[in-house]
Amino acid sequence: MAVQRAASPRRPPAPLWPRLLLPLLLLLLPAPSEGLGHSAELAFAVEPSDDVAVPGQPIVLDCRVEGTPPVRITWRKNGVELPESTHSTLLANGSLMIRHFRLEPGGSPSDEGDYECVAQNRFGLVVSRKARIQAATMSDFHVHPQATVGEEGGVARFQCQIHGLPKPLITWEKNRVPIDTDNERYTLLPKGVLQITGLRAEDGGIFHCVASNIASIRISHGARLTVSGSGSGAYKEPAILVGPENLTLTVHQTAVLECVATGNPRPIVSWSRLDGRPIGVEGIQVLGTGNLIISDVTVQHSGVYVCAANRPGTRVRRTAQGRLVVQAPAEFVQHPQSISRPAGTTAMFTCQAQGEPPPHVTWLKNGQVLGPGGHVRLKNNNSTLTISGIGPEDEAIYQCVAENSAGSSQASARLTVLWAEGLPGPPRNVRAVSVSSTEVRVSWSEPLANTKEIIGYVLHIRKAADPPELEYQEAVSKSTFQHLVSDLEPSTAYSFYIKAYTPRGASSASVPTLASTLGEAPAPPPLSVRVLGSSSLQLLWEPWPRLAQHEGGFKLFYRPASKTSFTGPILLPGTVSSYNLSQLDPTAVYEVKLLAYNQHGDGNATVRFVSLRGASERTALSPPCDCRKEEAANQTSTTGIVIGIHIGVTCIIFCVLFLLFGQRGRVLLCKDVENQLSPPQGPRSQRDPGILALNGARRGQRGQLGRDEKRVDMKELEQLFPPASAAGQPDPRPTDPAAPAPCEETQLSVLPLQGCGLMEGKTTEAKTTEATAPCAGLAAAPPPPDGGPGLLSEGQASRPAAARVTQPAHSEQ
Repeated sequence: MAVQRAASPRRPPAPLWPRLLLPLLLLLLPAPSEGLGHSAELAFAVEPSDDVAVPGQPIVLDCRVEGTPPVRITWRKNGVELPESTHSTLLANGSLMIRHFRLEPGGSPSDEGDYECVAQNRFGLVVSRKARIQAATMSDFHVHPQATVGEEGGVARFQCQIHGLPKPLITWEKNRVPIDTDNERYTLLPKGVLQITGLRAEDGGIFHCVASNIASIRISHGARLTVSGSGSGAYKEPAILVGPENLTLTVHQTAVLECVATGNPRPIVSWSRLDGRPIGVEGIQVLGTGNLIISDVTVQHSGVYVCAANRPGTRVRRTAQGRLVVQAPAEFVQHPQSISRPAGTTAMFTCQAQGEPPPHVTWLKNGQVLGPGGHVRLKNNNSTLTISGIGPEDEAIYQCVAENSAGSSQASARLTVLWAEGLPGPPRNVRAVSVSSTEVRVSWSEPLANTKEIIGYVLHIRKAADPPELEYQEAVSKSTFQHLVSDLEPSTAYSFYIKAYTPRGASSASVPTLASTLGEAPAPPPLSVRVLGSSSLQLLWEPWPRLAQHEGGFKLFYRPASKTSFTGPILLPGTVSSYNLSQLDPTAVYEVKLLAYNQHGDGNATVRFVSLRGASERTALSPPCDCRKEEAANQTSTTGIVIGIHIGVTCIIFCVLFLLFGQRGRVLLCKDVENQLSPPQGPRSQRDPGILALNGARRGQRGQLGRDEKRVDMKELEQLFPPASAAGQPDPRPTDPAAPAPCEETQLSVLPLQGCGLMEGKTTEAKTTEATAPCAGLAAAPPPPDGGPGLLSEGQASRPAAARVTQPAHSEQ
């Protein structure tokens, strides 16, 4: 049978001395050149920005490139190269002019979209950030001002809402005349709100909302303001008519948080942040009686703002709150740097960007999206680009593009591959042969040319199913042409390739080769047993889904310990983790055996012995008596208290009598029932209730036990394990060669107890029975988690060991 190994995943480490050789090889290589600056060979000086165009009017998208000439500039629209035509013209400085911006949703293609400037020279290609170009529009009003009636000295509010690009400018007219913005009682908010405080009779009239941008001008419906007589002057609780709305803005925009409060006397409006942080004073102003304006917002302004309306001189107040979310376009904290590296080595670019929400990073190679795969790896949320085993085909300009909902940014760097003359060719004739379930021998031949400067070889190893970033290396000396790769996983395919290293660089990689390790039978599964009742057991183990992939599963056998043949095998799939055995003999000790198997054969079995007697005896010992009849359901609580007092007094009297007369026993209310019980069985240990008790001493014999060691009654043991060759009884050990061989398969068999010296030592907590010889190989199993009857499990058969069974002293009840 194959050597058994645990079924845990392995992470193959490289041997120690190759780990020391690999850094030495890299140190002998020429030092990489320092960063060549931020894309000095080709970079954007000016990139196009988002803009709004007027249909029918011209628009210019700026682009200016710096780099080694000649530089060719083209444009892309929505990722597709834009051909030159009379409609769009490329200017001499690289900018793009659209002569007549089109917005035709049903006919000709619209000029709206995402535009990119593309620059290329002999070093590579770079792409600018995306500039979104939209047409100027103006919708109809979707909220018109409504007629309002207000009291003199009160507050009136008009609102209109309209969408447009760019954002429309909102003004107000009263009776077709622009309102006087110098009037302190009139407050105009940029979002289209007009507030009038301290109303007077002359404020009455018809109000219109006027919206204008480069696309159009719109005028809303008229709304009449009627001012009634002066208020009664009665006290009115402070109230907030309109509180702040939830806003999502981009940095450098202006936030307008509205708060309109009423009450008599007029409440005082104040602002605070819910998180307790100060609002600050820079860029903060208050319009009207309580509107908060934050100009040039930053990410730090994000938070929940609370408007409070307080009655003067009191603590009476009302509050309203709104959330402000400030987004920031992606910007770079660390730009990638241009580098030069020898061929065959590894190149790494790092690009870190920040923004709100956090930006997503994408890499481009000469303008094309670069994804992981092959010798390209992306780590740390795409912030690190690693290219291993670089060659001439990897020489390009690489760009890091960071993008979120607020905008995008790009940064570029160039990779120069240094190819030294006279480097050796790739190693030849690479072969991999499986040696065992955990080892593969890899062999190769020297390169054909330039072998004098070779200082060593590096073997690259990875699972065939793993991505390239999980590859690891082992280095070997220059005089070695084969290497034993160990600590691999059984039945697993691996990929191998080799490079030769010189002080001036590494050769190109050899042709990769594949090899699969040999298979092996699975390891013994961990098994635990729970007693469910007097005639049923539950077997528990860990599922092994991988067994199903290798045509495997579990085999279960069981038998009474006194029998010679097992029931089974019961075949179970690898995904199963439990099985119940029922209709068992309550008086028997059972041997349970579980093993895992696959296409390579059966693994070693895990064996457990379990007794059902404890469960059946607990059932028999459950007190059937009902010494005090339950009182009637309608008995009052007072009667119960009186009966409880009587019972308590009676117990005290019995305890006093017990102490006076030194009686050794216990006071039982159900004495008649106790006398009818069967002789007491071996009790379970208080310290370790899971251990199977083998005590055969009766209650009357306990008083005769002293501190001297004494023999345990053998009758109890014979009930669990019948003698191997009693008089007149045939040998119970199996003789059928087809029957399972307990010693060979399970390393444990039914043990003959004749000749075992079982010595009992008395302790205060438990009694320990030891078999000095020849009962080797039997050990007490750890207690099951549910505290059920314990198990006798397989011991170490390689050394003689005393069979140890913990036997508790009888506990008084």
